Amino acid sequence: MATVESITSGGVPMDLYLAMPDGTGPFPAVVLAHHRGGIDDFTKDRADRLAAAGFIGAVPDLFHRMPADTENPIPLLNDKHIIEDMAATVDHLKGRSECNGNLAIGGHCMGGRVAYLGASVNPAFQAVVAYYSGNMFKIWGEGEKTAFELLPGIKGEVIGFYGNDDQNPSPDDVNKIDAELTRLGIEHDFHRYDGAGHAFQNFMSDAQYREEAEKDSWAKTLDFLKRVLA
Repeated sequence: MATVESITSGGVPMDLYLAMPDGTGPFPAVVLAHHRGGIDDFTKDRADRLAAAGFIGAVPDLFHRMPADTENPIPLLNDKHIIEDMAATVDHLKGRSECNGNLAIGGHCMGGRVAYLGASVNPAFQAVVAYYSGNMFKIWGEGEKTAFELLPGIKGEVIGFYGNDDQNPSPDDVNKIDAELTRLGIEHDFHRYDGAGHAFQNFMSDAQYREEAEKDSWAKTLDFLKRVLA
């Protein structure tokens, strides 16, 4: 069952899409950072699928400080606020009896970057699932370091999924992230797909969706989460 709850982040109300597994739990949880489409049908579908697999799927509205009619919210994002939003979501989950305290963070597109960022600054996250995480080498708003520069803070395992036809992140960008995680001794497993570009999981985009890559990456995601959050 999925509901939308209102919590507070940095003193500001924030919607949280919460997909709960059947039963009483307690369950592990995955904080899912949405893509530039916000909490749309694709993101809700991923959270609902997580719940069907036995995980609480929690999606904070990272655009909640912006006017609802903002056409391009990406330039208005602020790493300081994103970190606050992730912390508020973690606190909310840890305060629920249905959550057993085992937490991962994941996301698609900008959400993949947010997944790295969140895990780098918040030790509550035991694992990262990053889908085509663009803009890893840029600071958003009041951040002091890029998501790439903050990677040493990650405490858990990482799994990443990338299309070889993508340009943000490009294959060279993915190589840099891969090499840095290796240098840092952070256990990680990257999967790359030929014939796939950005947003290959997004069934809402006929031009970008790649069924084979979507199914393979999602199966690997669930296997990973079941292992690291057991």
